[in-house]
Amino acid sequence: MTRSPRLLGAAAVCAAVWFAPPVGPALAQDRTITAALGAEPTNMDPVKYAQGVDMYYIAQMFEQLLRPSPDGSERMPWLAESYDVDENDGRPIITVRLRPDVTFHNGDPLTAEDMKFSWERLRDPDQSHWSHLQAKIESFEIRDELTFELHFSEPDVTYIINNLELWAMPKAYFEEVGAEGFAQKPVGTGPWKFVSRTPKEGAVFEAWDGYWNQDHRPDADRLELKILPEDISRVAAFRSGQVDWMDAVPLSMIEEFEQMEGVETGTFPTGNNLFFDMAANIEGSPFQDERVRQAVAHGADIDAIIESVLFGQGERYTEVSQNEPGWSEDLTPFDYDPAKAKRLLAEAGYPNGFETNCYNLISPREPNVKEMGEAFFAYLSTIGIRCKQIGLEYSAWIQVVRRQGEGQEKMDGIVSMMYAHYMPPDPGFPWSGHLHSFQPGKGYGFHSHANEPEIDELLARQRRELDPAKRDEILQEIARIKHEKVLGGVTTYKPLVTMAWHSDRIDWTGWPHPGFWRTFQEVSVK
Repeated sequence: MTRSPRLLGAAAVCAAVWFAPPVGPALAQDRTITAALGAEPTNMDPVKYAQGVDMYYIAQMFEQLLRPSPDGSERMPWLAESYDVDENDGRPIITVRLRPDVTFHNGDPLTAEDMKFSWERLRDPDQSHWSHLQAKIESFEIRDELTFELHFSEPDVTYIINNLELWAMPKAYFEEVGAEGFAQKPVGTGPWKFVSRTPKEGAVFEAWDGYWNQDHRPDADRLELKILPEDISRVAAFRSGQVDWMDAVPLSMIEEFEQMEGVETGTFPTGNNLFFDMAANIEGSPFQDERVRQAVAHGADIDAIIESVLFGQGERYTEVSQNEPGWSEDLTPFDYDPAKAKRLLAEAGYPNGFETNCYNLISPREPNVKEMGEAFFAYLSTIGIRCKQIGLEYSAWIQVVRRQGEGQEKMDGIVSMMYAHYMPPDPGFPWSGHLHSFQPGKGYGFHSHANEPEIDELLARQRRELDPAKRDEILQEIARIKHEKVLGGVTTYKPLVTMAWHSDRIDWTGWPHPGFWRTFQEVSVK
């Protein structure tokens, strides 16, 4: 049986690999749910998470004040029982009232003091990769044990869009064990309590008996997340019953999985937008020239790649998707035009093309992302951009795309990239990370290879603009400039991901965030 919440495309048909017939799911001895993941998180600290894949672990243990609903259509109060937005002399004040019945995994109650401690960690650039998200809050004032106020120096509409960007962390426990102890044995308020982690293999959690949300909680005792990056291994483990649930069903096998007896599948938009970024910020790089970037944009047939490499499991987008703020029907994808691409290269002074490093993510963070990158780089070779392909596992890829400091860039060519626009989607947050000029120590542009002051100013304006219509106009202008100058990457597609689970063994409901559908918020053993 197939479930496809917010399905964006039909599954393609191709099953070329044979596996032994399934022998049925593993017997439940201790109500354990075992799941296979295609990509491995790099850490478990919500202050230090690098990219969305880290949410696969973090989302089991930690929670925010707000959260998208299961269908992604609205933001729900979560750890916040309620919140209000007021202002004083044009400066916003967000008052948050915490739920009174929330406890951490060590039994400590969640209080406003814990949230203040979490805010202090999140805003500290020496600890946090996301300090810029707290940059407009000038003070955190505690009113009582469960109530606090966030005082902003100026409006920042993206703060609410990002679910009131505070992760609940226990002050007393952190001060007891220190940063290293907390990273090794994290404690949150989420439905699952940390037990152990083995790098390259996976992590184990147990259900938190004191979990506050009785309506949305696991009905199981133990959760084992296994890291199986190879499709063949993940599929074999699922078919043999070694795992109850798996992510990233191979695109060529979706129809086969849909027809398996006792198996249910769900196909979901991942929340990520994929693109190919270029080193437009490095002095002497060919990609400083706008014409070279435009040549890259015209040099690959993205529609053909989606059809043949992704089996149709991707939605083309131009800067932003149609259901997203900043979308305009005036922007259309670059057409595939190799002759025009060659002319642009010649005009830029490269009639014979040039060689460059092409960095490709090979971990299955999204289905067939490795093959997609290989196809894109192969297309570029036909217009004269000769790629030295460098395949990178996720942790190494992060180090290449993340800005280390001025003059310390590692990404000196083209790289396959992605950035979450979340659900409901909004470009303000991702553009602050991969389009805004890099500002060391301030968080902005820490994945950016662009340097455009006009865009930086517009990004600051959209954060301050509380009127949705006026903000949409600003975002449309950013999208236009971004598109014309091919900054922040050549946009390609939004992927779909298919999950599968043994429905005669477990029942599972996916949530879009946090965890990008990998959160075991609502799961039960039958």
